[in-house]
Amino acid sequence: MTHFVKAAVAAIAFAAAAPAMAQNIVVVTHGQANDPFWSVVKNGVDKAAADTGATVEYRAPETFDMVAMSQLIDAAVNQEPDGLVVSIPDADALRPAIERAVAAGIPVISMNSGSDVSADFGALLHVGQDEFDAGRIAGEALAEMGGTTAICVNQEVGNVSLDLRCEGFTEGFGGTVEVVPTANDPAQVEATVTAALQSNPEIDTIMGLGAALVGEPSIAAVEAVGRAGEVMIGTFDLSPGFLEAVSAGTAAFGIDQQQYLQGYLPVVFLAMNANFGLVPGGNVPSGPNLVTQDEAAMVVELSAQGIR
Repeated sequence: MTHFVKAAVAAIAFAAAAPAMAQNIVVVTHGQANDPFWSVVKNGVDKAAADTGATVEYRAPETFDMVAMSQLIDAAVNQEPDGLVVSIPDADALRPAIERAVAAGIPVISMNSGSDVSADFGALLHVGQDEFDAGRIAGEALAEMGGTTAICVNQEVGNVSLDLRCEGFTEGFGGTVEVVPTANDPAQVEATVTAALQSNPEIDTIMGLGAALVGEPSIAAVEAVGRAGEVMIGTFDLSPGFLEAVSAGTAAFGIDQQQYLQGYLPVVFLAMNANFGLVPGGNVPSGPNLVTQDEAAMVVELSAQGIR
């Protein structure tokens, strides 16, 4: 356990013993709460609200829309909350809104995306993983398993964090890598991956950037073209279905960035800051952790509960 997480645990314990004080915290992300990944983030946010007694609102644009997200941040600033949590998938687009929040004296913590720009924008700290390094680690792992020709399936091109994942994967993999763009739709992902496999039979590796949206459809695509057992599949993030495939040996691994913590910890930190002036002294890395066949079975239940 890092000293940052120990500080969070100590702060929660202290809060439990201290008189409850009201805090108003707004969370603005680029991910909708009905998305399998972001629903886990939202669960972490809700648990932190319950544990701290804070009033917390979770907001996101209906689609990946940086103009709409900037407007949501501006609206949050106008409420003068005790703290603001933001994801930063597009630094150029969101910088003005985040800097307005900081200029207004609102404590800001970034999460999930934006670790490279968070401090420059005036945020107190970032909770998340380094996406390039996580991609590199995944690429190295799949190369060690024998992969030579890969596709990196990106369901949200333009999201800097996802682009960095593919860039890191390409560096770590070392072999031939093609970035395959697709929509944020499992059916289209399956069709796109199926077409890629049919057009290039040398593809032996698939790197997905989301478990439910890309990882599971990629498994279906591999099975559809009759190449189950021949093509290795790894993905960022976890879902019950993908974890079951990892446990069964039909997928290589899922990368757990522990998004529950990405929702939970910033709210706790901002509540502690509002009440007691407590805040960690630096960024908190929530991942990456490679969940392989040995660990997959025990993680499935927690994933089904919306925690992993």
